[in-house]
Formats: sequence, structure tokens, C-alpha cells
Amino acid sequence: MSGAAQFTVIIPARYASTRYPGKPLVDLAGKPMVVHVCERAKKSGAAAVYVATDDKRIADAVRKHGHSVVMTRGDHPSGTDRLAEAASVLKLRAQQIVVNVQGDEPLVEPKLISDVAQLLSKRREAAMTTACHAIHDETSAKNPNVVKVVLDAERYALYFSRSQIPFPRESGATHYRHAGIYGYRVSFLKQYAALAPAPLERAEALEQLRALWHGHRIAVVVSETDIPPGVDTPQDLQAVLRMLR
Repeated sequence: MSGAAQFTVIIPARYASTRYPGKPLVDLAGKPMVVHVCERAKKSGAAAVYVATDDKRIADAVRKHGHSVVMTRGDHPSGTDRLAEAASVLKLRAQQIVVNVQGDEPLVEPKLISDVAQLLSKRREAAMTTACHAIHDETSAKNPNVVKVVLDAERYALYFSRSQIPFPRESGATHYRHAGIYGYRVSFLKQYAALAPAPLERAEALEQLRALWHGHRIAVVVSETDIPPGVDTPQDLQAVLRMLR
């Protein structure tokens, strides 16, 4: 991509998921799910793609399919902390851009990964970038498992919530589903991992609220098309398999 900012993709992947143990290695059309994520990330124009994991089974599967791995500690409280360690191990420079792509997003669009990185390079005042798309059905807007984001006029995040925000007192309110993809500069990634957890973050169980609580700005890519869902449960896996087919 000529003139585009360079970026590195790091995919945090752990075996011990509460809701779906072994999720990164689940077979998806003949390949582990995390390998599908690697393949899509490589099409994004990233300078490099790594899986950050503490699990030998995941590392072996990723390497077997020709992708790179960074081994990290097993005691990280969040994927962001794992990314911060990976960036240190890789000796990435302070101003380099890292995109955090979840290991359970096998349908992630390569262009979205690039868009999240490029927006951060343009918005110098943003500490982070992420993405969202418009919600078209009331059920999703009310579903606490569908995270919503409210934006300001310049498409910076005002708040993220599991609740229906904005509340539709009058018709015509647009709700946006937040997608769990993040861009950071390495300097902020390390700073973020050291920030104290926030009361809002604990209340909503949404890690990105830590950045807002401490006064950092998050710029948001608004996708014109729906961003495909990730895999949190075996039921989600069946839905993703149907989309892949």
C-alpha cells in the first residue's frame, strides 16, 4: 500500500477460555480457527503477523501452518497485557502501530484491519482506534452480549456499553455494534497495560472503558457493512461455518 502507515498485527490466543476451552484450535473447515485469523491478517497489508500465546499446543499449530508465534507469560489478566509483553519481546519501537485482532474472529475483513491501523496514523490525538457498524434490528440493540458504542461528531468514542445506548426515547436513533479490534501505538499499549482498572470497566466488563476513564481518546472506524461475528460459543461456530461455506 503506497503511502500507507506500516503496522504489525498481534493475535492474542489462550487455550483456557471460560466459555469455550481450546477455542483457538477448534477445527474450522479443516484448519484451526486461529490459523484462519492469521491468513486474513496477512492479507491486510501488515508488515508482520504474530500469534501471542502461552500455550504450546496453540504455538505448534500456528507454526505448523507457517505463521509466527511470540510466547508470552500465562498470568496476563487481559489480551492487552499479553500484547504489551509481545511488543516488548519483539522490540517494537514506541511509535510503531500494532493492531490487536482477536483469535476468535475467523471472518475478520483484511480491509478493516488496515482501516483501524490507518485511522490511528491520521489521528495523532487518538490513543487507540477500534471499529463499529450500525445495528439494524431491535433484538441486537437490546442484547447485553452485543456491545454498543456512542460516537461524537468526529467519530471518537464517548462510551461503550452492554445497555441500549442511546436510549430511543424518540424514533430514528442509530445504534452501533462495537467490534473487538484495536489499534495502538506501542508506547500507549505499554502505558495502557499499566493503567489501574476502572470502575466503569468492572461494571460493564469492558476493558476499553479503562482508556476512556483515564482520559484517553479512542477514534472509531464506522464500517459501511456489517462486521462478521466472532466465536464465543459452539453455537457461534456453527453460524461462522455456514458463512464460510
